[in-house]
Order: sequence, then C-alpha cells, then structure tokens
Amino acid sequence: MKTPLIEFKNVRKSFGDKTVLDNVNVKIYENEITTIIGKSGTGKSVFLKHIIGLLKPDEGQILFKGKPIRDMRKSEWEEYRSGIAYLFQNNALLDSMTVFDNVALPLRQTTNLSKKEIEQRVLKRIDDLELGEAVLRYPSELSGGMQKRVALARALVADPKIVLFDEPTTGQDPIRKNMILSMITHYRRRFGFTAILISHDIPDVFFISDRIVILWEGSVGFE
Repeated sequence: MKTPLIEFKNVRKSFGDKTVLDNVNVKIYENEITTIIGKSGTGKSVFLKHIIGLLKPDEGQILFKGKPIRDMRKSEWEEYRSGIAYLFQNNALLDSMTVFDNVALPLRQTTNLSKKEIEQRVLKRIDDLELGEAVLRYPSELSGGMQKRVALARALVADPKIVLFDEPTTGQDPIRKNMILSMITHYRRRFGFTAILISHDIPDVFFISDRIVILWEGSVGFE
C-alpha cells in the first residue's frame, strides 16, 4: 500500500483545559481531495494549522511521506513548507493592491525571482484562471466568484504540492457554493496538487472529495 503524503499519528492538542484534538489518526494521500468535516469547535482549523506548522502537537506526530516533520532539518522543513499554499476562508485579498499585485505577493515575499520572472508567472496564473480582464482592478471591484479565483491564483502561483482550503464555501449561496467546489476539482485535476478542505457543507463536499474525515468532539468519528 502506498505511503500517505501526510499522516497524523495519535495527535493530541489541548489549549488549557480544553482538548481540541484527541488521539487523531488521519491519512492524506497524494493527488486526492480530502475533506475534513464537522460542526464548529471540533478542531478542523486546528487540524489545518498543524499541517502548515502554525501549531505543534502536544502528543503524537505528523509525518510527511513517512518522515516525522519534527525530525526534519531546517532545509527539509523549508522545502516542505514552501510546497503548501493556504486559501483563507475570507480570501484575505489586500484591498489596496491590484489583482496582479495580490497574486504576485507570495513570489515577492518568499522567492528571489527576478521582476520579469515574477511577472511571467503571475500573468500565466491570471490567464489560467481566466482573470485577464481584471489584472489591474482592485478586489472591491470584483464579484465574489472572481475574488475567490484571485485568491486561488495567488495560492497556486508558486506551484504548491498541497493546497489547504479553509471553509471555502462558507456564507455562499448554493449556486456559488457549487461554482467554488467545481473550480477546486477542475484546477486540482489541471495542476495536480493535493487538496485538503475543511467544511461543514454536507452533502455538497461528498461530490468532489476522494476521502471524507468526520471530526467529532476532537476525534475521528468516521472516515
């Protein structure tokens, strides 16, 4: 059987007296869409933050391709971390920046690419997500669907291996929910990244996910 891309082994995380993740065991496989579902307060966002390294488990371990991330050398950790993109629930676009500058931000902050190389990559992603007409516009001038595509273009501009989606359809009407989920599946197939979603939109996510994990009171209730 193939090695999981990411694996949680007996992960436990508490904040004060409250245990948020309690002996969590989850396997996430490459080139799949894995969705973590559960009601508010069940630890979905805490789960994502462990993948990206914003939180560390109190007990247990998280493995990447079979290796505990806590045992990684600095260069290995930086390579792992640079391969992960995060799509925020509210898009987190900067209103003072154009679409081009929003998409370029990760490359400007985390790479040593030349101005010309950054421009080429950004325009390619903007074109891929059919945003060419909006390149010099500001987020406030765009529809909600276009804003979501800009956020996805920014997440994909550095060619990540893993994209984390934090409740991408929260607060959207049914038509827009379906549009966003369809967009995720379309671009996942096109660009070949591994997608990890957290959501409470049932049954919508069942139609796009390869694997569903239900968090219930801090533990995996069903997979």
